[in-house]
Amino acid sequence: MTIGLLKEPAYETRVSLLAEAVATLTKKGITVLVENHAGEKAFCSNADYEKAGAQVKERNEVLQSADIVLSIHQPLPSSIAGLESKILIGVYQPLYNPGIMHQWANQGLTTFSLDMLPRTTRAQAMDVLSSQANIAGYKAVLTAANLYGRYFPMFMTAAGSIAPAKVLILGAGVAGLQSIATARRLGAVVEVFDTRPAVKEEVMSLGAKFVEVEGAADASKAGGYAVEQTEEYKQKQQQRISASIAKADIVITTAQIPGKKAPVLMTEEMIRGMRNGSVIIDIAAATGGNTPFTKNNETVVYNGVSIVGNSNLPATMPSDASKLYGKNVLNFLQLIINKEGQINLNWEDDLVKGSCITHGGEVMHERVKPLALP
Repeated sequence: MTIGLLKEPAYETRVSLLAEAVATLTKKGITVLVENHAGEKAFCSNADYEKAGAQVKERNEVLQSADIVLSIHQPLPSSIAGLESKILIGVYQPLYNPGIMHQWANQGLTTFSLDMLPRTTRAQAMDVLSSQANIAGYKAVLTAANLYGRYFPMFMTAAGSIAPAKVLILGAGVAGLQSIATARRLGAVVEVFDTRPAVKEEVMSLGAKFVEVEGAADASKAGGYAVEQTEEYKQKQQQRISASIAKADIVITTAQIPGKKAPVLMTEEMIRGMRNGSVIIDIAAATGGNTPFTKNNETVVYNGVSIVGNSNLPATMPSDASKLYGKNVLNFLQLIINKEGQINLNWEDDLVKGSCITHGGEVMHERVKPLALP
């Protein structure tokens, strides 16, 4: 069996597997073909891959020869045109790209999108969303610290005292919790808002204050994501958030709802109430953002407040991000490759079935199927 590793688009620095992960596969007798310079931006050279037992080839040969193709982002339609009976594994956001999934189904491709894995205990070892969100939370705080024109920690000097920065984090998922830990290590005072009361203990254990709003809809089965809330709750939420934002120097927003536009948690009025020089880091930028002014991959300055839209912060740490992503991929491959090194798709396995988007000429995933229209 042959696994192909593609080079990502120009804007992406990560790669699906580093050389150390490739070595794990080649030691099992699996042939690995790596596109020329695929790992260059993640500091993994062609020579590193060859030392791990891989063969470095041009893109077309990798695609034609591989049984399984690894690509974090969707390959360009032109590069996979005419390919059939291949297995694609990546993070394809099928709820936002149903049309492409429909095309791939018609093309006869089998697609596994790792962002659709059920969020269960067994899936944790292959949970790419969590491994990458951890990095995003860390880098969100460092990005804010670099932009913010003042200290994070409190300083008492002969020239006077400096008050610590006040950080507000909206959303206490994996990214939010790592943001708390990083901001606290830098000496900031941290407040956190989340619609899930169950995360209060985790938030407080990291040294942050939990902002509570009563009456939230149950989000226990949403896999760590936000859920739609009632209008009454949204009004209470905005009042409490508004009061916290008025005091904050840094706001980090992380709230997303799968398949829908990110909820706007910060209104224009709230942002106007922030002091000049404040910073907002919006990790939900790719799905519309949590502010009305967020633009993905851009920094917008509104009324003296810098709003950074960046949903790909893991790409700013390509080596470790690729290492963690690659480990997730290796763990997933164990589900679909047997001990003899052959493909074995077990549709009784909830993780295999739950992450499969297209197979046998059809859109298989129940949530994507009604969206996948021509």
